[in-house]
Amino acid sequence: MSNKPVEKKPSRFSIFKDVFNELKKVTWLTRRETVYLTGLVLVVAVFMGIVLGLIDWGFSTLVDKVFVGG
Repeated sequence: MSNKPVEKKPSRFSIFKDVFNELKKVTWLTRRETVYLTGLVLVVAVFMGIVLGLIDWGFSTLVDKVFVGG
């Protein structure tokens, strides 16, 4: 006979309690910080879209002139 302690099986809903307890520890952003950072992400995304679009257009034009001869 072994002397191992009997492990209690956790409840199937205990994960929700654990998640809720962890969310209490989170330092949430203020509304102002959230709006600022969202705007910043949108500006950077639009800027990068324009830059990548121009690079794509440039390469497309280059390929057309070099390989297609147009």
